[in-house]
This record gives sequence, C-alpha cells and structure tokens, in this order.
Amino acid sequence: MTSTQPEVVPYADGRLLDVHRPTAGAAGPAPVVLLWHGSGPDERDVMATLAQEAAGLGLLVLVPDWRSDREDRGRADLLASLAFARRNAAAYGGDPERFVLAGWSLGGREAVAVATHPDTPAELRPTAAVGIASAYGRPAATTGDCPLDLLAASPSPVPIRLVHGTTDEVVPAEITRQLHAVVPTAELLELPTDHAGVIMTAYSPEAQRCLPATDPDTLNAGRRTAAVLARAAGLP
Repeated sequence: MTSTQPEVVPYADGRLLDVHRPTAGAAGPAPVVLLWHGSGPDERDVMATLAQEAAGLGLLVLVPDWRSDREDRGRADLLASLAFARRNAAAYGGDPERFVLAGWSLGGREAVAVATHPDTPAELRPTAAVGIASAYGRPAATTGDCPLDLLAASPSPVPIRLVHGTTDEVVPAEITRQLHAVVPTAELLELPTDHAGVIMTAYSPEAQRCLPATDPDTLNAGRRTAAVLARAAGLP
C-alpha cells in the first residue's frame, strides 16, 4: 500500500474530492474508480486507506465528500461528483471506457442504484458497479427507487460485484445475499471481517468514526476488497 497523499480538488461549489493517482500499472490511461463513502457527513478520509491500496494496483481512484444529512439525502452531492468524475477523469490520467462506480455502506446502495437504474444517462453510467457492505432494499436518494426491487424485475445493464464482511453487525451479510439471489451473475465476495474491516479500517468509539486499521487480518481483508475494485475495472 502506498502512503502518497492525494490531490484535493473541488467537484462543485464548496465540495471536495480526493484524487488518488495510480502508483503501479502499465503506461497509459488508468481504469477509474469513483468511490463513495458511507452515511457519515464528509468522510472521504475514511476511504483513504482503501483508495491508496487500489491506487497501488493501478487504479485512478476519486473519493468525494458528500452529506447524507442534507434535505435531499445527498443526492445533489453524489450526482455532481459523478458528473465531475465522468467529465474530468481523462484529465487526471484516467480511462473513461473503464469507469467503476463503487461505494461502501450507504454509498454502496447509491452506487448500485445509479449504475443500474434505467433512467441513468448513458454519459454518466459506469461500466461496472461495486457495492461494499451495503443494503439495497430501500429507495436510493439518487434515483428514488429501490435497487433490489428494480434488479429483481430486470437484468442489470452493467456487471455488479459485491463485498461483505461475515461478522458485520451494522449491515448483516444476509442483506447483500438477498441482492445476490436476484442477480446471481454478480460476483459476491464474503470476507472474515466486520463493517469497517472491509475497507481496511476499524471503528473508534472515541473518534466516533472509522480510522485506518493496523490489524494484519483486517488489512488483508481490505486488500481483497481493493482487488475486487481492480477486477471490476478490468485489471487482472
């Protein structure tokens, strides 16, 4: 894992996004991952360890802040970050033809919802989606619809990959299994870790947020999540 600090750029008025450039891989444009954090407001830092690990595999990883506590539940932030990433990924050395939309926890529901919704414009739709430790049975802020219901009714327009910790007490793994049951073509990876561990973090009650993990087993689980992002983007 690299410790290179990301470039911080605005993606909308007063809204920031971290650009984690690839630190490995072949010359030329890199596959892109837009990675949405969970429900905590403006917690792009929580995703930094996973983003750095993914960048070390050759990915350009963009991680925006967003706020689920806004009146629109974060819809404007999320869609603005997607439009920005689609519009500017090439300028950061990314390949727009390999563009993964991914998210953790609440961000994962939104990522799968946008990626698979029939009304998502072609210019915004990613080439794959990854949901990490997420729940899919409630309406998404971005689309207004429930991803589980829509995917039970019609096939996904893009490949889906799913990751969940088997000891997750925040969002039980059974919830992701429900989505896998209606989309059996989706890759499902279950890891021996908890809600925070799948993204290489550990929850700190004192800080009231997830912080970078140090436990080797947790780090190993998170590395496997990063590998899923890489495969979703077309890397070996």
